[in-house]
Amino acid sequence: MDERLPDPELFRSGGFRLAAKVFVKDDIRATERQLRRFREFAQVEDPLADAVVALFRRLPKNHGRRLFEHALTHGVHDLDKPPKELVDFFEHVEATPYWVDPARLDRGARAIVRTGVLGLFPLGDMSLMGGYLASRAIKTLVATGEIERKASRRLLETAAWWMDVTTPGALAVHAAGYASALRVRLVHAHVRAAMHRRPDWDYQEWDKPINQVQTAGTLLLFSLVFVYGTQLLGIRFSDRERADILHLWRYAGWLLGVDEELLPATEEDAWRLFWLLASTEFIPDTDSKRLAKALIDTHAAIGEGRGAVGKVLAHLSVAVHSSISRLVLGRANADFLEIPDDPVAQGAILAVAVGNFAAETARRFIPGATALREYLGALERRRYVERLGRIAELDPTYARHMQAA
Repeated sequence: MDERLPDPELFRSGGFRLAAKVFVKDDIRATERQLRRFREFAQVEDPLADAVVALFRRLPKNHGRRLFEHALTHGVHDLDKPPKELVDFFEHVEATPYWVDPARLDRGARAIVRTGVLGLFPLGDMSLMGGYLASRAIKTLVATGEIERKASRRLLETAAWWMDVTTPGALAVHAAGYASALRVRLVHAHVRAAMHRRPDWDYQEWDKPINQVQTAGTLLLFSLVFVYGTQLLGIRFSDRERADILHLWRYAGWLLGVDEELLPATEEDAWRLFWLLASTEFIPDTDSKRLAKALIDTHAAIGEGRGAVGKVLAHLSVAVHSSISRLVLGRANADFLEIPDDPVAQGAILAVAVGNFAAETARRFIPGATALREYLGALERRRYVERLGRIAELDPTYARHMQAA
């Protein structure tokens, strides 16, 4: 009999302990055999995307990327004699899996949109900060220096990408979210190729760069952690809405190149996968601390150039974001990452969550309130994107990342 492995520390700390009790009904611990199978994916990359990047290196500079962008918008067979690598890639991603339900994608997107800018808090404070606990996964970030040198810009680009993917209708073939997902998939392949060219990449300690385990982990940060995180902040989803949000990210993960074996079909599947990730990948180190500090410094930068008022804004920004992170990650993980501890701010966050929960409960019983909240959420998101455009010149094609890699 293959005995189940014990719970990882993550499920005994912070908000995840509560989540495990509330959202998980059965024993989700993996067996040793399941764990061994899961770890095999740490040596698996993305052959289709990697072949496209290898093609780019053989073609004249920028020519391959221009072919790729044309195929994104018009389809690969609109090209005159497209290279085999592009044909293989796009014929695969355009062959939408049988399980994709456009109606569920739309419902999931609308539920996400309803959270407005509040939905961005789990993205930075839970998903990105929590992701830094996975020390093997962050080695590519440390190697490129992108997060530490340009943490603010990267956070803004991630937020813009997330909104692209979660807009209703955006994941239709050739639509904006579909294109954004495939562009990021190519960025991952570029970074993988760059890491393979480095003589100092430690395959034994760090596994293959941006492997299937790590990509699946990123997917869960955007899906399961988002659902759990927004609920922690007082947002209420129905069972169907939670399932539809995960369905949206299951398809987004498929577009990102995640192996179908690692794509959760249900919420319980997602928690089972998260258990595996927590028990095998969440092993923080000194690089985890460096990246956590860079993210905290980004929050503090809101007060730059504003004098005394700026100092207050910086303090509040750090206190709010750090408090959310601590409530989710737990004291042990937060202390290791050296996240500031402000009990007053944490109490204020919980009070706001209670207020949100009350408002959300009322919304569910007031006719038209949900549609109104969806409209306001979409408006908040559009204004936020406009603001991002004023703060930084965002490149939706990610050409800078591809050239840097």
